[in-house]
Amino acid sequence: MLENAGANVFLPRERDIQVNEVIVDNDSADSLAYAESALDSAGWKNGPQPGFAVGHPPYPDSINPFVLGSSREIASDSAATAQITWLPEIPESGEYAVSIAYTGGDDRVDDARYTVYHAGGETEFRINQQIGGSTWIYLGKFPFRAGSHPDSGRVVLSNQSRSAGGIISADAVRFGGGMGNVIRNGWLSGRPRFMEGARYYMQYAGMPDTLVYKLSKEPQDYTDDYRGRGEWVNYLRGAPYGPNRKRDVPGLGIPIDLSLAFHTDAGNSRSDTTIGTLMIYSSGGLDSATVFPDSVSRLASRDFGDILQSQLVDDIRARYDAVWRRRPLWNRYYSEAARPNVPAALLELLSHHNFLDMKFALDPQFRFDASRSIYKAILRFLATQYQQEYVVQPLPVSHFRAEFADSATVRLRWQAVADSLEPTANPESYRVYRRIGDGGFDNGTAVEQPEFYFSGLETGVIYSFKVTAVNAGGESFPSEILAVCRMDGSDKPVLIVNGFDRVSGPAALENGDLAGFADFWDQGVPDRYDFNYIGSQYDFTRDSKWQDDDAPGHGASHADFETTIIPGNTFDFPFVHGRAIRALGRSFVSASDEALGAGMVDLAPYDVIDLIMGEEKTTRGPKPQLPERFRAFPPELQAVLTQFLNSGKGLFISGAYIGSDLQAGKEKEHPDVQFGQKTLKFFWRTNHAALRGEVMAVDSTILPRGETFRYSSGYHPQIYTVESPDGIEPADSTARVILRYGENHISAGVAYSGSDYRVVLFGFPFETILGEETQERVMEKVLEALKQRE
Repeated sequence: MLENAGANVFLPRERDIQVNEVIVDNDSADSLAYAESALDSAGWKNGPQPGFAVGHPPYPDSINPFVLGSSREIASDSAATAQITWLPEIPESGEYAVSIAYTGGDDRVDDARYTVYHAGGETEFRINQQIGGSTWIYLGKFPFRAGSHPDSGRVVLSNQSRSAGGIISADAVRFGGGMGNVIRNGWLSGRPRFMEGARYYMQYAGMPDTLVYKLSKEPQDYTDDYRGRGEWVNYLRGAPYGPNRKRDVPGLGIPIDLSLAFHTDAGNSRSDTTIGTLMIYSSGGLDSATVFPDSVSRLASRDFGDILQSQLVDDIRARYDAVWRRRPLWNRYYSEAARPNVPAALLELLSHHNFLDMKFALDPQFRFDASRSIYKAILRFLATQYQQEYVVQPLPVSHFRAEFADSATVRLRWQAVADSLEPTANPESYRVYRRIGDGGFDNGTAVEQPEFYFSGLETGVIYSFKVTAVNAGGESFPSEILAVCRMDGSDKPVLIVNGFDRVSGPAALENGDLAGFADFWDQGVPDRYDFNYIGSQYDFTRDSKWQDDDAPGHGASHADFETTIIPGNTFDFPFVHGRAIRALGRSFVSASDEALGAGMVDLAPYDVIDLIMGEEKTTRGPKPQLPERFRAFPPELQAVLTQFLNSGKGLFISGAYIGSDLQAGKEKEHPDVQFGQKTLKFFWRTNHAALRGEVMAVDSTILPRGETFRYSSGYHPQIYTVESPDGIEPADSTARVILRYGENHISAGVAYSGSDYRVVLFGFPFETILGEETQERVMEKVLEALKQRE
């Protein structure tokens, strides 16, 4: 237990995340962080409404930080004649959520101009200050460098507006999410704010206590948490839809259309079907009225729930499980269904008690598809309400590749992906985002065709690119990230191929009375990152009963990773490999393995391919009858690699499953085994070859004999864990062992240097090698080994 300003704090563990938060405010004593300027002598002045101030956290019950300070205001002008700058001292480099605060009112402008200057450039927002005052308004997440950087780490508000003579308000700006700072019964949670209950955030966000989050006669945080969510919706919208205790309170005036409570349910079964999806609505409000304040029937909530449940079940049945269970559509007086004074539904997507349901819940691809179904249902409901046509945003693009068009130009190409479940989701255009070095991505460039030329490449600078698809419905999620770099006097550029596309839930163990998630076999691969993992499961007995929260029975897991962010597949590893190649004076470009396998990449300009395999391996998803995904070496890729090698060139492959996915459980005559042994010159010996992550050079090909280095074999905050590296051995005497795992001397790396072609193989991913300098040394030796002999 720690002491913090008179509060008890649960003792943090080594891996507990400490989420940074920096607040710059006019009430702060730091004059360098907050600065006003104005050409008019009247300038900025205190507004009549109170504003945010940090005050003296932790905050006891009912303390509202949005009335502890002051706010500032100025008259708007058609030209920029005044501004405020918020300049934070960022504690460590990374992405930070940026939220702003101001006081609202009818006399405010509807286009207040905020500009966020960040490591990727600058992004401008027009904010309607007539609504949403006296709370945190989220602008987005942006990359910032550690320290104070006026050029790339500030927020600026201008008084320029199309409505001259209006009022522009200014208050605090917040960088990052922060740790919980609401004290209850003398304790702080010691958790990041995003992991706390809604009740505590609502207090920090300026909600009125007795109208929104303090609804029980006696302090009952659990009850107030779920009751307060609907009242928060009502307060955001305001009169006549305001909180049920005072419908006519003005609130924040934000035009909320609907409310969705997203839950998982209870219930378990040993059958081969899921518990499935339940939907709940309420035909009566808290006052038993059957209409909303605008006289629309509360049966609109039933319409919303029906559309949502139908969309989810239909899409899940089409993609994952033909017998996914559609449970009832309940009319129940549940708080999150009855309290909102707008159409509302309470979704129980699946059962967190049932093992089969949870296999779906822990699959990142299922989460994406289910979330997309929810989005489509909301879109369809709103289109019906407003009698408009709708268009669904596109899916991410694929077959991305980059190549030099000339010495200072890179050509990017990609391919649209059709959505078989949604005919309107076709892209109409694209947006290309660029990152320079280790900075952030810019705001993107719109292009009409699936091709883009970027000119002006500077020598020695790594440029990274990602692409989104765009239509009238919105913008897709981004593609994988490719990188390029042009070096003067370089040999032929290295072609980096990203073959690591996999995202996956953990391995599942099912054997009679035992069932659970076996992360000791395979932890799975988060999509970018996960924060829902608390630790390894230790109770696998299906009949183990819940006794209390300290003995929860079947599914019980350790809590040593609670609050820990788990790194996963960033889809940005061409940059990591390219950084090491750039350090050696070599140029490089990159492409996806799908583009390479489809024959879309001209291989003539390259004499070396660096194939990133990461933790790519064949995965079937939550049910064994689902189609294979993420096969490491599909036949078309094998064919291209074979042709490339047969032209006398070099290939570097690194990955945790390059042997096991290719050869395990297959007969010697199988084409995959033959490709591994005859072409790549290795055979697979074992998976789970090492635990400690230590690798030793046993051949001077890579490092001096006996020298060691490490890869990420346990939790690391910046790179995913390699829990199951492959042991690989030479297929015959023409190849040799170059690396062994330190703890048991199982072969970790193989090299083949023939007169026909050259291959270097690692049974662990290169990008997980710890230390940039070590990565550069290893890459240097790899490229030397692959160099074409005269």
